[in-house]
Amino acid sequence: MKRFGFVLIVLLGLVGTLFLAACQKEAPKASPASIANGGQIYDKWWKVVQGAAEPKDNQALWALQTTNTRKGADTWRCKECHGWDYKGKDGAYAKGSHLTGFPGVYDASLNKTKAQLLDALKGKADSRHNFASLLGEAGLNDLATFLKEGVIDETKYIDLSTKKPIGANVAHGKELYSSTCVACHGADGKQILFDGKDSLGFLANDNPWETLHKIRFGQPGAPMPAGVVTGWSIQDAVDVLGHAQTLPSK
Repeated sequence: MKRFGFVLIVLLGLVGTLFLAACQKEAPKASPASIANGGQIYDKWWKVVQGAAEPKDNQALWALQTTNTRKGADTWRCKECHGWDYKGKDGAYAKGSHLTGFPGVYDASLNKTKAQLLDALKGKADSRHNFASLLGEAGLNDLATFLKEGVIDETKYIDLSTKKPIGANVAHGKELYSSTCVACHGADGKQILFDGKDSLGFLANDNPWETLHKIRFGQPGAPMPAGVVTGWSIQDAVDVLGHAQTLPSK
């Protein structure tokens, strides 16, 4: 009888726990459109934020490094300091002309709350990193949303040494490309030339991290569909990257 009473108490406790869990609402996720917009702001914010002007002078923090010789607007792009792979000095920008020595944003995306990320973007820790007047409240919110919910560990998806996507289903990537991308880029990826000369095949092989970022979030100032908005998973984007690398590079 005592054993029956003990079992009954356990069952009642379990039912109560399940009931409370069912009543609790899951924290709302950000809209895919907000994440995509933030990803484009990370890329080139003056092409995204309404009324924003392209910067002419160097960003104030740029003077802290001497290895990257770019000037003007390039120094204001989040990606130029923190990398397309979000790892900064510890990722693909650990060497070469893009090296700045600045850290990435991946660790911050894991360890900081959205409120803390917003504080950093508002220059609370360093006034030279204050983007509030440039991005506005909506832009700041979208960028912080992207940092918190859009940033991924790209080392799981792209091999740093070979620049090849890991586990890409190229056939599936071709299907997605044909249904969404081919209208603008063409079957051979040459319909749009980057910097007036580089095909999609070239970019995908030369900088797969940038290509994956743009597949997921779109191109600033262009009507390119963002994978996160169209419902593509990270694997879908990796598959499209895999197909893009098969396109002619010249």
